Amino acid sequence: MIEVFSKFGGACQRRGRQSGFTLLELLVVLVILGFLASLVGPQVLKQIGGSKTKAAILQIEEFSTALDLYHLDSGRYPGTSDGLKSLIEKPASTRIWNGPYLKKKVIRDDPWGNPYLYASPGEHSDFDLFSLGRDGQEGGEGEDADVLSWQ
Repeated sequence: MIEVFSKFGGACQRRGRQSGFTLLELLVVLVILGFLASLVGPQVLKQIGGSKTKAAILQIEEFSTALDLYHLDSGRYPGTSDGLKSLIEKPASTRIWNGPYLKKKVIRDDPWGNPYLYASPGEHSDFDLFSLGRDGQEGGEGEDADVLSWQ
């Protein structure tokens, strides 16, 4: 066997047999990691879904505030045909417009990639602003539930 010497002159390690993890030890660690991932994974995915709903609620609140500012300036809410675009560009049908009413000057889609739906006058209030959730259809539960401005 070969001895390796340190710079101080003494033998510090014998080479020959390599030390490391055995295949069984690696398999045990992989099984434990898989078990932990199966417990934690669904909880993480649930939090991601809930955060998209919360983001949609916040965006609807932001749009609602901007629509209220638009109303204060022009005396009315934008019509359904003008839509949310009226918050960043002056519609031809409006005389008084002190916009843009959104800081970022962009109308983003909901967190699931669908456009927000807007109607004025609305069935539930002066305007209805809502997202149909992940499934893009009315109703639903959880992440598929509609996010509404009037609730």
